[in-house]
Amino acid sequence: MIVGYSLAFTPGSPYIGSLDRLFLNGMSFMKDANKITVSHLAPTIPESVYMAFQMTFAIITPALIAGGFADRMKFSAMLWFMGLWSVLIYSTVAHMMWESTSGYFATMGILDFAGGTVVHINSGIAALVCALVLGKRVGTARTQCRRTT
Repeated sequence: MIVGYSLAFTPGSPYIGSLDRLFLNGMSFMKDANKITVSHLAPTIPESVYMAFQMTFAIITPALIAGGFADRMKFSAMLWFMGLWSVLIYSTVAHMMWESTSGYFATMGILDFAGGTVVHINSGIAALVCALVLGKRVGTARTQCRRTT
């Protein structure tokens, strides 16, 4: 939310957005003037609502990855991985697919309506890579049976 929204959903290069919305800077509601900011991607709803909607995708994607390294990684390492992965990888892929004015795939006309690429392919590849890098689980019932026989 602090940096990922800005990197994913503001115009920038074909691969990553700008830092215009860093710490949600510029996202405001002026009650007296009855004005709210809106995203250029969703001009009919307040930008804060659009940000919260997109945050649900950003939250569920690392949760899907967690299945690939369950019981193989310390909790603190998992937190570091999810934080860095969300900013460096998820924001980049989300920008390339969903930023219609400058995203690499979006400008080519490739559509991703339900998050098939940004959420599912992205998390599946990350889970596979994590599982391959971390190796087999140690200390499970199956590995203990093999050692005793």
